[in-house]
Amino acid sequence: MAIRMNAGLRWLCLLLLCAAYLQGGLVKLFDFPGAVGEMRHFGLQPAPLFAVAVIVLELGAAALILTGRLRWLGALALAVFTAAATFMANRYWEATDHERFMLMNAFFEHWGLVGGLLLVAWHDWQDRRG
Repeated sequence: MAIRMNAGLRWLCLLLLCAAYLQGGLVKLFDFPGAVGEMRHFGLQPAPLFAVAVIVLELGAAALILTGRLRWLGALALAVFTAAATFMANRYWEATDHERFMLMNAFFEHWGLVGGLLLVAWHDWQDRRG
């Protein structure tokens, strides 16, 4: 038996899934020099271009998910971005001691986000197919 979720509750769940991307995109937008510094830290050049791309991706894809317009595309974009960023930012296998523990937790937490985003994309794609 299928159970339908209240539309408001569904939107709240999607907002929670997008919260990190909304926060990250807004922080980068309002502290652009910090965003450029983060891109340089990860060796991404030209750093200002990558900073703009990440801001647009995080905020734009979250907006697609929350508005329902091409939700599947926004979810796939954030899933791919998160998977790539996870290998770039949470390299626990290169760390030691406490840092290793923290990075390992973040690494696997990000894979949880990827899974949630892929589920959103799959459900939206199925809903559109009818």
